[in-house]
Amino acid sequence: MFGLFKKKTDLEKLEDQYKKLHKDAFELSKVNRQKSDAKLKEANDISKQIEELKSKS
Repeated sequence: MFGLFKKKTDLEKLEDQYKKLHKDAFELSKVNRQKSDAKLKEANDISKQIEELKSKS
């Protein structure tokens, strides 16, 4: 309850976005492989940003 109004850090936001993109890519892989690959590329770009933030910390 005390963390109710806690703001997410940039790292947490990127990790959530990464998870969402991976989930979307998985769902799209069943229907449209090309769009799935595009989502995976976005997820990999986010992953690189996450690694940069972790290395700075």
